[in-house]
Amino acid sequence: MTYQPSLDRYKNMEYRRCGNSGIKLSALSLGLWHNFGDVNDFDNSRNLIKTAFDNGITHFDLANNYGPPPGSAEANFGKILKKDFKGYRDEMIISSKAGYTMWDGPYGDWGSKKYLVSSLDQSLKRMKLDYVDIFYHHRPDPETPLEETMTALDLIVRQGKALYVGISNYDAETTIKAIAILKQLGTPCLIHQPKYSMFVRDPENGLLDVLEKERVGCIPFSPLAQGLLSDKYLNGIPNDSRVATSGIFLNENHITAEKIAKISKLNDLARQRGQKLAHMALAWLLRDARITSVLIGSSKSEQIIDSIQAIKNTHFSTEELVLINNILIN
Repeated sequence: MTYQPSLDRYKNMEYRRCGNSGIKLSALSLGLWHNFGDVNDFDNSRNLIKTAFDNGITHFDLANNYGPPPGSAEANFGKILKKDFKGYRDEMIISSKAGYTMWDGPYGDWGSKKYLVSSLDQSLKRMKLDYVDIFYHHRPDPETPLEETMTALDLIVRQGKALYVGISNYDAETTIKAIAILKQLGTPCLIHQPKYSMFVRDPENGLLDVLEKERVGCIPFSPLAQGLLSDKYLNGIPNDSRVATSGIFLNENHITAEKIAKISKLNDLARQRGQKLAHMALAWLLRDARITSVLIGSSKSEQIIDSIQAIKNTHFSTEELVLINNILIN
């Protein structure tokens, strides 16, 4: 049966301008870091993309090494595009990245022009696309000159392989330099993707101020701290949780008594606001006008639909923000 997207897909989603550009992103974007590799059920991955699109999520975020195995998320996404989204490519923002280890040898990692151009060529073949909308350098390279990495991003746009470029995991100081180089080259930095949540607040140490001043968008990843900022772990470790099934990026050592105490207090506040903790954690990020979109991950279609509830209330009183800070700091 041919997939027909919901006719109401744009009615209940919020769209935010991305920096100083003509692009608007859905307030929530779907990240394909997990649940789209060859180890996952293809039909479920397919349903996740459909559910997101049906509910107004237009931005789908990938990277060359997403899987597992690396590359398989892009390949599976390409199959889904071919099966279900032939007529809808122009309604989608598709992004990919390169910067972490992808293949053996000296040219399959970090930030050389050789690696970035080759990696994107491979990504486009896997997804069967002529171009991506956004291409990111995934992490700063301490050895390759920043000018080379940014020149590679500029080249990729001029080659027509990406419409916009961004950076991820860059600190404030390096971000300033990268933005300046790209501006001089004539290919402005569209967006920055940092790790940011109630539990990881590094972007507040100057990065968000830089992005605001330079009018660059911001899209945090891991907004729920790999699921910690939810009610999932309040009563132990569920059998279907990421801790139980993977344990790579989140394991039992991360779930300390101190952290559970904070999660419990945050959960109480969320209930007072009429929200789930996960909704409040997403809304806490979206309350900031400097945040363009927030990347969510999902293993079930219902989780996507549930996450969208967060955009219904992104207002926080001063008292609530002080209370959240006190909970997190103490």
